[in-house]
Amino acid sequence: MAHRFRILLLCGTGIATSTAVRLRIDEALKTQGLSTRAELRQGKIADVLRGGVDADLIVSTAQVPRNITVPVINGVPLLAGPAGRPVLDQIVDAVRKGST
Repeated sequence: MAHRFRILLLCGTGIATSTAVRLRIDEALKTQGLSTRAELRQGKIADVLRGGVDADLIVSTAQVPRNITVPVINGVPLLAGPAGRPVLDQIVDAVRKGST
């Protein structure tokens, strides 16, 4: 079975903006036929301060500590409607490459 690409969606509380970002990413993955190849989880920045991040990619609307070695994508543009399209394309591409 192929590896499910793990995306951790982070914001300050793990509730509000990470939920909005999740909806945009879910929609983009479904449109591209990739929804079964990715696992989306939400969390708060404080969760990654403890280390041990179990994800292939982080999409965050808050500042991620520099010591995190997992690739990070700024998710703020996803809150701004069409301006988020390049970010969605980047995430879809990462899932396509990382889940094979």
